[in-house]
Amino acid sequence: MTYILRFVQQYRPADREAFLDIEARFDELERSSPHLPRGRRYQPLSGASPNHSMVWECQFQSLGDVQTALRKLNDDPTHIRLFQQQSPFITEIHTEIFEVLEF
Repeated sequence: MTYILRFVQQYRPADREAFLDIEARFDELERSSPHLPRGRRYQPLSGASPNHSMVWECQFQSLGDVQTALRKLNDDPTHIRLFQQQSPFITEIHTEIFEVLEF
């Protein structure tokens, strides 16, 4: 089966530039660290989340791989430091895990 891990973060609209500058550093970290999952980032234009949200998602082959990725993100010192810098801009955050249905 395939699974999708998704983080949805809302930030204060006035902090958009600062928030996204740090998010670009997360992207650089993912590209330079082969042990971290490489996600895709989206900003909603319409839908359930407001446009001052950022969605990060990554696809995995098993639920165990999702859990391993979460541990790696939580254990990486650079990732922790970047999140500490970014978290003051975040007003809401949640994590979603989806099972991809293949009929």
